[in-house]
Amino acid sequence: MNILLLGSGGREHALAWKLAQSRLITEKGDTLYASPGNPGIADHATLVSLDAADHAAIIAFCADKRVGLVVIGPEAPLVDGLADSLRGAGIAVFGPSRAAAQLEGSKGFTKDLCDRAGIPTAGYIRTTTLQQAMEALEDFSAPYVLKADGLAAGKGVVIAANREEAEEALADMFGGAFGNAGAEVVIEEFMEGEEASFFAITDGATIMPFGSAQDHKRVGEGDTGPNTGGMGAYSPAPVLTPLLRGEAIDRIIAPTVRTLADEGMPYSGVLYCGLMLTDQGPKLVEYNCRFGDPECQVLMMRLQGDLGEYMLACAESRLASMEPPRFADKTALTVVMAARGYPGTPEKGGTIRGLANAEQDGAKVFHAGTKLETDGRLVANGGRVLNVTALGSTTAEAQAKAYAAVDAIDFPTGFCRRDIGWREVERESGK
Repeated sequence: MNILLLGSGGREHALAWKLAQSRLITEKGDTLYASPGNPGIADHATLVSLDAADHAAIIAFCADKRVGLVVIGPEAPLVDGLADSLRGAGIAVFGPSRAAAQLEGSKGFTKDLCDRAGIPTAGYIRTTTLQQAMEALEDFSAPYVLKADGLAAGKGVVIAANREEAEEALADMFGGAFGNAGAEVVIEEFMEGEEASFFAITDGATIMPFGSAQDHKRVGEGDTGPNTGGMGAYSPAPVLTPLLRGEAIDRIIAPTVRTLADEGMPYSGVLYCGLMLTDQGPKLVEYNCRFGDPECQVLMMRLQGDLGEYMLACAESRLASMEPPRFADKTALTVVMAARGYPGTPEKGGTIRGLANAEQDGAKVFHAGTKLETDGRLVANGGRVLNVTALGSTTAEAQAKAYAAVDAIDFPTGFCRRDIGWREVERESGK
């Protein structure tokens, strides 16, 4: 079966790497296409140039190339309704409809759904003007959690330590700091606890757990500095015990899937559930309607089953016929190498060497923001550039292997955090 993967980041490189191993591709020598892809994805797929916003062109490509499954990697095409257009043309697609993708496309939509379904989450107020937001601050205490309602590339959340910081942040948000995503701002109560990510795939009826992870959003070591799209991650997240995972399914994921189905917008695809593990049990922080980045990279390193088979079963509403996925009983850890200046304006064009050396001992380097120059040089072409990923029997071992691979890479204009996985490493050592 020919498959089309849409996207160009580290998440999509990890998906391409795994999809290229699928029986759907290998059994009959079929083709994995990717658009627009990146130099790493090109090792596993045939790159094509398609505009994800041009639904008709993608449908025409699928018809011409006999594509049997489309996998939509990033969130923007999902929120734009690409999955609806493909399904309308009779093409199997892994990814939710425009209506269901509001779970990520609108923070306010998700908070209101939680209210209707009785899903545990932080208290909140939706605001549409700066004056309304300033007045709403009276109902909360510091620290203040301020969220741009729309898509903001994982950077639309501000945690303000005091009222003055909150007012400044709100002025920025309503002033256009996050573009149209900040036209509405959700103010939430601050939740105490440790965050973890739990993944499930669903066809709207069957829910199948698909691993856990913890990421590091802050740019600086010790989880300091501004939020980013993610500076590293590890999987599994032992803090998310079997008991807590069951509670998350029963109290958060299942009511979400059921409510969406009851309201005429059944969810099909992966649900990325951001959880806060509070003293009252897990509470929903937010949903994403695609695999996380860089959480996807560590999940794919551990996945032992056929990713393509699961995605196709999900797209064809027959997930109940599948056995639960198997994951390696090891820890995977990924370190993001970013370009100098990130999460502000990244310095593009820096030369990257040594990737083959980095992969000699079993590590995998996923390309996130790279480009091949005409002279053959691999250069940085984005904020987050490489995802250096390794497996180990413990988090400490995976961390050591990942950083050994990082140190084998020559990327003078790049940087990374040196403490990815630090909480779990400390727990393993008994500190």
